[in-house]
Amino acid sequence: MTGGTGAQPPGRLRGRVATWRDQAVAFGWLVLIWNLLWGEFTWGNLVAGLLVAAAVLVFYPLPPVTFGGRLRPPALLVLAGRFVAELVVASVRVARIAVQPGFRPRSAIIAVPLRVRTDLNLALTAELVSLVPGTLILEVDRESGVLYVHVLDVRRPQDLADNRARVREIERRIVRAIGSAAEVRQVHTDHVEKENNS
Repeated sequence: MTGGTGAQPPGRLRGRVATWRDQAVAFGWLVLIWNLLWGEFTWGNLVAGLLVAAAVLVFYPLPPVTFGGRLRPPALLVLAGRFVAELVVASVRVARIAVQPGFRPRSAIIAVPLRVRTDLNLALTAELVSLVPGTLILEVDRESGVLYVHVLDVRRPQDLADNRARVREIERRIVRAIGSAAEVRQVHTDHVEKENNS
């Protein structure tokens, strides 16, 4: 028999904690993406990111994005380190294309099906791909989990395959950093099978 203490059932309390946790994760990612879009981390950008993230979550509530994974700090460091390295390499490549006299780069649009089709994975993969110079997400097919990516400087068919592999590698790093155990196994199995077939 329960007393009149007003205590909430454990299931409802866990649901509220999960909702607040998901909101906190979304808030953190919005602040991070805001600073990445500005290209530098300053106190002004941080404060503006906090205000924009709060306004987005209050006035434009996002659909519930469940976070069923767990944070893995070593994999997060690998994700951040590889992203910075790709950012530098791609920036140099795009700058070389821009200053090369008479050179007209050919571009292409490729469809990249992702292995983990959660909203969170689609959003994070699309954001990281778009932040690298030379690639831009044109459309996200949420139902089929496909990203349509515009890529710069395509010279041969192998470049298309390389760009698809690069997007899927970014997805693999994201899943290894924050995905569930089942999602990590899924991308790892696909990665091993691809290596064995190549």
